[in-house]
Amino acid sequence: MSAITPTCTVARYLALRLAELGITHLFGVPGNHLGPFLTTLRAEGDIEWVGTPTEGGAGQAADAYARIHGVGAAAVTYSVGAFNLLNSCGGAYVERVPLIAVNACPPYEQWQNFRAVGLLTSHMSPRAESNLDVYRQVTVDAQVISHPGLAPAQIDAALTACISERRPVYLEVMEDLWDEPCPEPTEPIVRRERPFSARNQAMLEDAVHAILALIEEHPGPYGMPRPIVWAGEEVDRYRLGGELTELVEATGVPFCTTVGAKAVVDEDLPQFHGVYNGKASHPDVYGVFKEWATCRIGLGAWSTSKNLGGEQSVGTDWVMATHGGVSVGTSYFPDVQLAHLLPALQDALVKAYGSGGLSADYYAESYSHRGAPADRPAGLAQYRASLSVSGARSRHVEQLTYDGVFDRINHFLGQETEENWTVVSDAAFSLIGSMNLSLSAGGFLSQISWLSIGWSVGAATGAALAPEREHARPMVFVGDGAFQETCQEISTHTRLGLRSVVFVMDNGHLYGIEQMLVHPAYYAGQNSAEPDFYNVLHPWQYDRLAEVFAGEDTPANGVSIAHPSELDDLLSRLTNPHDPLNAGPLLVRVRLHRHDYPRAMAYKVPRAS
Repeated sequence: MSAITPTCTVARYLALRLAELGITHLFGVPGNHLGPFLTTLRAEGDIEWVGTPTEGGAGQAADAYARIHGVGAAAVTYSVGAFNLLNSCGGAYVERVPLIAVNACPPYEQWQNFRAVGLLTSHMSPRAESNLDVYRQVTVDAQVISHPGLAPAQIDAALTACISERRPVYLEVMEDLWDEPCPEPTEPIVRRERPFSARNQAMLEDAVHAILALIEEHPGPYGMPRPIVWAGEEVDRYRLGGELTELVEATGVPFCTTVGAKAVVDEDLPQFHGVYNGKASHPDVYGVFKEWATCRIGLGAWSTSKNLGGEQSVGTDWVMATHGGVSVGTSYFPDVQLAHLLPALQDALVKAYGSGGLSADYYAESYSHRGAPADRPAGLAQYRASLSVSGARSRHVEQLTYDGVFDRINHFLGQETEENWTVVSDAAFSLIGSMNLSLSAGGFLSQISWLSIGWSVGAATGAALAPEREHARPMVFVGDGAFQETCQEISTHTRLGLRSVVFVMDNGHLYGIEQMLVHPAYYAGQNSAEPDFYNVLHPWQYDRLAEVFAGEDTPANGVSIAHPSELDDLLSRLTNPHDPLNAGPLLVRVRLHRHDYPRAMAYKVPRAS
């Protein structure tokens, strides 16, 4: 009898399924247990392997790729690689990002040897389920594949859970299973949505009725309703940007976004009133959102410390539709899905107030009623213009500041460059400073809740490789302390020829946000004050790292700037496609004063005596 040559193996099965989900790049750090899978992956040819210097960087890239593309994947080797990937997987779990974590583990034979004689080989732990147990805490499905006949069902179950729950899953595959035969894929992987029953319809109608009642119960000074929508992260995660746009265009209702949902829709929409972030908001945005609007309708918005900067709660004049339910004042309506709520609310508002019946310029209204301070714009158009105008060239200022940099970048993005850019902002001062940039839909990425410092550097790789943004250049804003965590991911930018621009915000080698959180009095104008010792960083010459990562055929450049005129000159060079500065990644060391901080954080700083 002749041997039957298998047409499919476990490795090929997984490769086919990942390609079926539309994944074009797999990020990771190889190891011997992973080798057979990567060989099969290349043979199939649908997915490109992107080796990164660190497993954490691979996870960051896969996370950003998934935020844009809908699902992403990273592959590592057992224990030493998997535990490094765990942080990224934890962030994806918290922020509802569909990420597939593949962990190649020692072969079945080695596990049997351990059970029989206690022999441990590379990367193994005496606790055989150590990797599985920790990943169960940050995934919606975790599988150990040790039987080729069961592999297809286990893989399919995990991938279905990933795209249905929009959260990470974990696949641990024993090395000697990769080349074992298994059935080929049959039925496609499809998202499983929660059924919409008659009970759900009744609950949805009750929730919409309650929202309309809340609006009516909170009229403005002229008796007209004055609601404002607060669009949030789940609009992005559930791909509801189109539905949100239809809602605001049909009703005319003004809206803001959270920081995490910044640019989930085009910020040129006439109803867009800015990014609301509690006391850290731009003062004009805070004024119309909290003081002029009489009720707030959160749609997919998360109550995080960054989204509610400086505030600890919402209130009885709020609607919060998120996490599969809707809170309206003190009432709660469970199991009301956002995808159903948006069109139902749109229909109800149009029926109640007419098409475009809630159209308003809350800036103009509030200033007309109360009088605008001399330095405030007279309306929404003037507010938007002020963000751009304030960043025009200015050479009389001696020192760059956080606000000066972001104002100048805003003008550059809106008025000077013809390229598309994806702004990737790290945690802390970089995130606070970048939240008022005016961007088109899909042009902003941040990790708003998990806030793993340094996330942006690896994330820029995934952002640049996601098919939807592959023609956009990444522009990264990262603090110096955060950059020290993940600087080696610039190597991936260089290797791939990404024309990223990474602004390292060097505020005198200091963990600025930590100093602000622990002892904000340091920033109260006392230039002689010393920061807490544990917040002081070892100084690096960040721009010179470009020389380390550059190769003969893979250029990288670095510059250091400290004066507004130097930033002006740099931005001018970025608009010239023939300038060698644009041939590969660019590291920009932005030298700031230690006591500087974004104006949005001023609410935390006590007044100097």
